[in-house]
Amino acid sequence: MKLRHNLAAIILTIGLFLQPTSSYIYGESTPADTQAILQKTLSIVEIDHEIERIAKKQEELAAQHKTLSAQLQQQEQEIHIQQDRAGAVVRSYYTGERDSLLMTVLGAKSFKDLFVLVDYYQIIIGRDQATLDKYQARYNSLQQTSNQIRQTSVELAEMKTNLQNQRTRVASLQNEVDEQITASGDAAAIQKLMNELTLYWENIGIYEVKRYFKALASAMQNLPDFIQKQNGAISTTGTTYTIRIGQDELNTFLRSQNEIFNDFAFTFEQDKITASGQRDQLQLSIEGHYTVENEPQNAIRFHVDKLVFNQLELPDTTRSMLEREFDLGFYPQKILSFVKATDVSTDKGILEVKLAISF
Repeated sequence: MKLRHNLAAIILTIGLFLQPTSSYIYGESTPADTQAILQKTLSIVEIDHEIERIAKKQEELAAQHKTLSAQLQQQEQEIHIQQDRAGAVVRSYYTGERDSLLMTVLGAKSFKDLFVLVDYYQIIIGRDQATLDKYQARYNSLQQTSNQIRQTSVELAEMKTNLQNQRTRVASLQNEVDEQITASGDAAAIQKLMNELTLYWENIGIYEVKRYFKALASAMQNLPDFIQKQNGAISTTGTTYTIRIGQDELNTFLRSQNEIFNDFAFTFEQDKITASGQRDQLQLSIEGHYTVENEPQNAIRFHVDKLVFNQLELPDTTRSMLEREFDLGFYPQKILSFVKATDVSTDKGILEVKLAISF
């Protein structure tokens, strides 16, 4: 209960600082200046988390690279042994040794000798094939490990560049914030507000945002069943199928899935989807668009273009993190198994998906 009161006080404090009357508190500072500082503060917090994620992934990739390199060295030793054995087998065929063995079998003087020689011949040939197969398997494994090492090397290089870019980005933002705090005329008050915002975001804000995304992802799993039950939602012209979903229908569906959406609504505009709502002291706005993707499977994938929490826009790193963690798309083949999506568009109040028969 004490935490709730503290958080309520934090939210109230943030709200007060964003009111016009706050100008006298910060001297020459304006609400817009304060908003900009808070915006950058939240971005710094989130980009710092992205830096931590990248650094951790970099460590995992480096460990994987080291393990693969050790495996490659072991496989190279093993393949030399198999290579010598396979070479001996190939040479025996090339020099006619196996032909001589075959002639011995064919030259058997009795059926008894023939059956014995055939058994020996099959054992020898079987061993030859096993040796060649083993060599091929070792070679394939060596190639696969080598490819994995090259891939991890590329990923490590990309991670290093990304890490450097994010650190540069944070340093630049931090410099801007420091300059704005100094210019505000009340650095202590601004710093306190920044600390309170960071505390609220890391203890409550990010979890509330994730709660909405989790509820959306869960609801989208049931969207195909909902569409199938809607009269006129699916139409056909020749081999082309069309799914049309109205924003009112989607909002009704979402509210039937989770009461969290009672104060949350989707709006379809031309090439843009907006979802926004407010519950208690939390305001959330999501802006994005759908695309058709075929890998790893045919899907209508949602991309977050803008994410605003309590009037503060979150950085691209947070949007990417949420896209990775929560699947807000849906899969048309769960509606009609013999089709695949070819196009998706939104216009005023309508989401439309074009489908074609999949051969």
